[in-house]
Amino acid sequence: QKTTYEIYQCDWSSDVCSSDLGDFVVHRGIDLDVRRGEILSLVGGSGSGKTTMLRQMLGLERPTQGEVRVFGTSLHGSDATALRRLRNRWGVLFQEGALFSALSVYDNLALPLRELRTVSEDMIRDLVMVKLEMVGIEPRHATKMPADLSGGMIKRIALARALALEPELVFLDEPTAGLDPDRSESFVKLIQELHRELNLTVVMVTHDLDTLVALSDRVAVLCDQKVEIIGTLDEVVANTHPFICNFFMGERGRRALEAVHAVKAIMAMT
Repeated sequence: QKTTYEIYQCDWSSDVCSSDLGDFVVHRGIDLDVRRGEILSLVGGSGSGKTTMLRQMLGLERPTQGEVRVFGTSLHGSDATALRRLRNRWGVLFQEGALFSALSVYDNLALPLRELRTVSEDMIRDLVMVKLEMVGIEPRHATKMPADLSGGMIKRIALARALALEPELVFLDEPTAGLDPDRSESFVKLIQELHRELNLTVVMVTHDLDTLVALSDRVAVLCDQKVEIIGTLDEVVANTHPFICNFFMGERGRRALEAVHAVKAIMAMT
C-alpha cells in the first residue's frame, strides 16, 4: 500500500490513506509523476480521493505509509523552517476562493507578503497592485470586501493571492466551479496566459470537462483506489475502463473533445 508522486525530477512519494480515516484505504499502489511546466489534471468520481491526494501533496495530511517529497525534500521529515520555505514555493487556489471575509481585497493579497517579514509596506503595495493587474482586476476594487465581490472576481483575486510569492508550482482546486459559462471561459484563458507567461507547473483538480479539455497537458484518472491511467487526453479517452467511458464519452464529454479537436485542426492549417 504505497503511493508515489514525482514532481519533475523530484520525488513526491506519498502513501495510501489518511490516518484520520481509520482502516479505510483511499489509495492503493499509486504511481504518479508531475512534469516541470505542465498542467496535470486529477479527475475521478465522488469519493475517489482527489481531495485526499491534494491534501497530502500540500502536507496538510500525513499518509499512513511512505512519504511526500517536494523539490527533493520530504514534507514530513523537515523541520518547521524548511517546511515554510517549501510552502513559499507553491501557491493554492481553493475551490471557493477562501478569501478572508474580514479583510479587504488589498489585505488578502498583502497577507502572505507580510508574513515574510522581509518586504516593506511600500513594496507590498506595489506588488499587490501588480498581482491585481495580472488577473485583470482594476485598482479601484482593492478596497472592497469579499462580500461585495462577484464569484468571478473572487476567483481572480484568490488566484492573485496564490501567485503573491512568485511560486513555481500552483495547485488549483476546481478553479471554475460555480462560474457561469462566460466567466468560466474567461478564467480558463487567464490560467492559460499565466501558465505560459510565468512558466508555472500546475496540478489541477476538476470535474468540469470543458476546463479539463482546455487546460490539461496530461490527465490522471483516479478510480478503484488507484490511478487507472495517466496520459494525454487522447490516451486517456482510449482507455476502456467503465468510469472513463462514462465520464468522457457522454454527450458533454464528446462535445468538449470535438471542440478541442476542431481547434487543433484549425491551428494545424494556419
